[in-house]
This record gives sequence, structure tokens and C-alpha cells, in this order.
Amino acid sequence: MNLEEMQQRAIEIHGLYDELNRRDRRVWRTDEFMLGFMGDVGDLAKLVMAEEGARENPGGRPALEHELADCLWSVLILAHLYHVDLAEAFDRTMAELETSISAQLAAPGKPT
Repeated sequence: MNLEEMQQRAIEIHGLYDELNRRDRRVWRTDEFMLGFMGDVGDLAKLVMAEEGARENPGGRPALEHELADCLWSVLILAHLYHVDLAEAFDRTMAELETSISAQLAAPGKPT
């Protein structure tokens, strides 16, 4: 599945969440969605710590995979909500990082 297909699938699921929330409560504002994403990032941090042996993880590897996918879903939806072409932004950011890192690597190193 490519990025465009993943984003389309994420948007479909976001629409289902909106439908469910309209029925049960109310649709989340973008800032509330971002706060939910921050909670997911916190959950991901705990699962990464567990993967490294620093915490217990009763959910095991499937929990880590789920949380990574959940966080990716949130990033895809935030890009959609803010009209960001994520593929273009990613490519531009990687080019900037590559230029910056390459320049630093080409500079004389600090003595150790």
C-alpha cells in the first residue's frame, strides 16, 4: 500500500469515527484530535520501552505494531485536516536533512 492509499484508508476510518461521534457525542475538534494523538504517542513510548526491556508489556509485539499504525493514522489525518501534501513535505524535509547532514559530515570532525 502506498502513501496515497494509506491516507485514503485513514480518511475513510476518520469518517467512520466522525459518524460514530455524531451519534454518541460530538465530532472532535482538530485540537482534540491532536490531544488524542499525543496520548497515542505516550502509549507508543511505553511500548517502545517495553520492547527494550525497561517495562512490562502484556500486549507484546502486536501492541507495539498496533500503536505504531495508530500513530501513523493520526499523522495521515492531521496532514489531511491541514491540507498538507505529506509525500511532498516528506521529500522536501528529507532533502533538507540530507543536505544538512552531508555538510556536517564533510566538515572537519571534532577531536575525540
